[in-house]
Amino acid sequence: MSTEQIVLVVHGASTLMMAGVIWFVQVVHYPLFARVGAEGFPLYAGLHQRLTTTVVGPLMLAEAVTSAWLTVRPPEDVPAALPIVGLALVAVVWLSTAMLQVPCHRRLERGFDAAVGRRLVRSNWLRTIAWTVRGGIALALLLPWGPPA
Repeated sequence: MSTEQIVLVVHGASTLMMAGVIWFVQVVHYPLFARVGAEGFPLYAGLHQRLTTTVVGPLMLAEAVTSAWLTVRPPEDVPAALPIVGLALVAVVWLSTAMLQVPCHRRLERGFDAAVGRRLVRSNWLRTIAWTVRGGIALALLLPWGPPA
């Protein structure tokens, strides 16, 4: 397997896994925050952040590195704009995480606040949409490679 193929596979796998994770978080996990209960919520919120980071941290890092790689060295047979748009969406995800979701999580670590929980769910749609589009881009980048013979 060539370096380009390895990068495409790691990129596709990390992006598609994150697209799946974000949809689960958006539709199931974040809405259930309101059901945890006030007494146990601070501990729950702290554990949520640590455990989630162990799952998504390596995936997000792999996605960012391979997105940058594909922007610098775009595969043949794909429009050069595709990796550029993909990398721009990685920036959207990272900025949204740092500026919108992390502050909500920090606040929720002190105790559940319904308004902050709603803000978290609403603001997370930005990441959900960005990762969904990124999933399409990752598949489009893999298409010219085609199915295995």
